[in-house]
Amino acid sequence: MESLQKGFLAKRLVAVELAAFLMVIVLLWLDELIDIPFLLLGGEATPVNWRESLFETLLIAPIGLATVYYSRLIVNKLKFLEGFLPICASCKKIRDNEGNWQQLEAYIRDRSEAEFSHGICPDCARKLYPDLFAGKGEPKSPEPPPDSR
Repeated sequence: MESLQKGFLAKRLVAVELAAFLMVIVLLWLDELIDIPFLLLGGEATPVNWRESLFETLLIAPIGLATVYYSRLIVNKLKFLEGFLPICASCKKIRDNEGNWQQLEAYIRDRSEAEFSHGICPDCARKLYPDLFAGKGEPKSPEPPPDSR
């Protein structure tokens, strides 16, 4: 849930940046068309200069695209860094943001919809129950009970 919210915020950040640069370009062209300083401040009217506006747009657009691009890179890097979990090398407990250590299962269960089903991997089974395994890792067949004659 928290990661979905962070993803939404990252997309929103990029959208706001893009909208801000587009607004600057729109204001630039609007100023050229209706001469905002003349209307608001009563300055001298200036003739429309399409080349100047186009030149300014061509300067602003790459800056806006570069800003959005680098913002995406930074957001992706932050997502990557937030993906690291401090985990104990011995007991495998995970440290949360408050500094508390939790069992791996509890940490994941509290932050996702995952449910755990415990089993035992072949390596651990060999370590814990060596008498059940033959030379090639196959379980030994059960021995018949001793004759009671």
